[in-house]
Amino acid sequence: MFLRSRLRHSLAAATCLGMVAGAVSPSLAADAAWWPMKIYDSSSGTPVDAEYTPLEKAEKPYNLCVLFPHMKDSFWVAVAYGIVKQAEAMNVNMTLYEAGGYENLPKQLSQFDDCLASGSDAIIVGAISGAGLEQKFKEAAAKNIPVVGVTNPIPANATPAANAVDFVAMGAVTGEGLLAQLPAGEKANVVTFPGPAGSGWAESFNEGFKTAVSKNPDVTILDEKFGDSGVAVQLQLIQDALQAHPEMNVIWGSAPTAEAAIGAVAEAGRTDIKIMSSYENQAMLDALNRGDILAFATQYPVGEGAIAIDQAVRLLEKKPVMSLVQPVAAVVDKTTVPNLQMDLILAPGDWTPVYSVKAK
Repeated sequence: MFLRSRLRHSLAAATCLGMVAGAVSPSLAADAAWWPMKIYDSSSGTPVDAEYTPLEKAEKPYNLCVLFPHMKDSFWVAVAYGIVKQAEAMNVNMTLYEAGGYENLPKQLSQFDDCLASGSDAIIVGAISGAGLEQKFKEAAAKNIPVVGVTNPIPANATPAANAVDFVAMGAVTGEGLLAQLPAGEKANVVTFPGPAGSGWAESFNEGFKTAVSKNPDVTILDEKFGDSGVAVQLQLIQDALQAHPEMNVIWGSAPTAEAAIGAVAEAGRTDIKIMSSYENQAMLDALNRGDILAFATQYPVGEGAIAIDQAVRLLEKKPVMSLVQPVAAVVDKTTVPNLQMDLILAPGDWTPVYSVKAK
């Protein structure tokens, strides 16, 4: 994983990036400050520092079909915001469907079939399960319909292009963030709440976090509790853990986990428990500012959504495309939040999700 082998620009990487940059014009995205966005270009299998700038406009008003696991929290709303604004900027048609939750793989499979049947030129998918969608990826390839994976992991080379953070690395930055804020000699007894089993990202987040904290013998992982990333499910898991592990003093997990934990910990009178989130949403930013959580990690979801639109257009127009883009994961705490480019992390607070864009 690139956490262990982050590379500075090599001559080859600069040449590759120059080929992409030379083929594009400045973006007309609603917020031009998004570009260029710092990323890792992992197309070769080795992550290399790079920058991403999308095409100015599509040559034609393509029809893009977008599939999300759900729109239940501000994280996926942020990805949607990036998709909508970039679709508008590039003047393409976009239709977005959401499956209602990570337990609804059959619904996402059906929605994928709808995309195939509706004359879509390309499909962008935030996969509920990358392995579960592999057959659909093959069906799309047989019909010459390019697929772009966005935000959630999919099997290597399953689609011609994808963009998603290295989830092991993202989990690791939160582990490193915990160690940085742990007083010397203080014991940390952790229960992890990674998210839905089988999603791929939950397991990878968990792996990265555990690997990072294993460097400190004062940190003990007491238990791992997987479950859907809805607040209600996470609240029940947390309440169970409070009963089963009274020595628990760190809760690490998804953003809905942290959201649920704030109330559960307060109700239990456990002011000693520290809370950390493995990813971002508006609730996490608010909680950080209030002092309710130690930190969260970001993968710049607005940027991911925007990049997915550009990758799809590049594939359709047979232009140079980074086949695997990985945002640079960062830990966000009170010391780093003033330096963040928040418009690449969260949608504006007054933005209402849009499920279709019509080209002009």
